[in-house]
Amino acid sequence: MSSKIRHQRDVQKSGKDYLWDRSGQPDPEIQRLEHTLAFFRHSRATVPAFPENAFNPVPLTWRERLHLHLTTARLAAAALVGLAIASGVWLCLGPRPPLAAPTGWHVQFANSSSQTDFASSASAKMQPLQIGEALETLSDSTATVSAAEIGRLEVEPLTRLRLLQSANGRKHFALDRGTIRATIWAAPGQFVVDTPSAVAVDLGCIYTLHVDDDGSGTLRTTLGWVGFHRDGRDSFIPAGAACSTHPQSGPGTPYFEDASPAFRSALAQFDASTKNTSADPSVLRIVLSEARKRDALTLWHLLSRVDNSDRSLVYARLSQLVPPPSDVTRDAILSLDHTALDAWWNALDLGDISLWRHWERTWMNTNANKTKQPGSR
Repeated sequence: MSSKIRHQRDVQKSGKDYLWDRSGQPDPEIQRLEHTLAFFRHSRATVPAFPENAFNPVPLTWRERLHLHLTTARLAAAALVGLAIASGVWLCLGPRPPLAAPTGWHVQFANSSSQTDFASSASAKMQPLQIGEALETLSDSTATVSAAEIGRLEVEPLTRLRLLQSANGRKHFALDRGTIRATIWAAPGQFVVDTPSAVAVDLGCIYTLHVDDDGSGTLRTTLGWVGFHRDGRDSFIPAGAACSTHPQSGPGTPYFEDASPAFRSALAQFDASTKNTSADPSVLRIVLSEARKRDALTLWHLLSRVDNSDRSLVYARLSQLVPPPSDVTRDAILSLDHTALDAWWNALDLGDISLWRHWERTWMNTNANKTKQPGSR
């Protein structure tokens, strides 16, 4: 190996020693670079230890204390603002409660072929029913709608039922078509079902309500009694009785289903007339002659549905079957005095009419509040 090459290798080794521990011969370029960067060289001076308990705080002046309080207040305000912002973000982005409050009503389908406006999934066997929602059953399906504190509705095939309201003391459905069987244990007057031709008001009972495609319908009561209402026309249907309703004339005249065929046929003809005064006079005579004591139910309703000339005939026959209370006069009944009529109804022992009057007042007040316009009297 030549001496020149050996010299270069010795120089390189010496330079590496210098870079490692500064023991070798420095390279001129390295020296110039060290000189240039000397200003940024780290100082190895050791920081003296801080004597223990050597700090004696000087009392703050009132200006310094004020500044400290203001600074603390600003920090606290900033923390509150930060917390408010964080809370707002959480409220906006965090989990939200359901938009519709639970109503307490639930739907149980008998089979997977049921279809509803709010649930078409075949696997959904039970779902809550919310206000504004409707359920429809098919030709081969049924459903049960129930609320623990109110009652249960058994929904037959080809039925459309809607929930209109579910507030405290007021449960309101609409039966557009089909058949429901209602078993209600809520207080009388709380459960109401609209139909296209009348409103059914539960007065503590079990009943079946059917609505045809043309809007006409029939209500049959099994237990308790039900009120049928439309435009001031009322029909009361106790257990064992039935009543039809029609879109043109509203609730018909209730009757016990064990009445004679002649009685029921004549009554159907009477109700079929748009105006009762135009009914065949012989029809009313058949109803009166076929009436039993039990059929006082029908005759009491006829008092307000016949013309003035026929009302005395109805009064006479009803008086034979169930005499009026001692404080009820003939003149009061013929003039359709409400107090007298209510007293005679209660004498039939078919239900306390004060329950109906209470519902009627509540219904009227509620509807008046809904329809009253600003500035009206």
